[in-house]
Amino acid sequence: MRKTKQREAILRILRCTTSHPSADWIYNEVRKEIPNISLATVYRNLKLLRELGEILEIHSGDAPSKFNGNPANHYHFRCERCGRVFDIGEPMDEKLNERIARKTGLKISHHWLEFRGLCKDCQRIRGSSESRRCRR
Repeated sequence: MRKTKQREAILRILRCTTSHPSADWIYNEVRKEIPNISLATVYRNLKLLRELGEILEIHSGDAPSKFNGNPANHYHFRCERCGRVFDIGEPMDEKLNERIARKTGLKISHHWLEFRGLCKDCQRIRGSSESRRCRR
């Protein structure tokens, strides 16, 4: 597989952010370096990078996919209000794979775990709106 400047830019941008951006966000960032890049090129390269195991694609029902420059299996947190996704700095519980495999007879290669709730920003917003509501 030959390297292209588009693919390298997409990968560099993903690896330099701790957020989990959408393809549109990535497209806008890459355009700062490569103004004539198309959105189709970004999507095609994201698909290829995912297939090569260079990045992760995070699906969320009807919402657009998010992308992660860290391809290692790790835990995530998704805010139920704003939709942001954060990495959780907690080691993977590989024993969980073994326990489930023993119980079920299945051969497990990995597991995906996503915590959900409110991020710190949305907790502050919720707290301030609840306190305003209580003052009325």
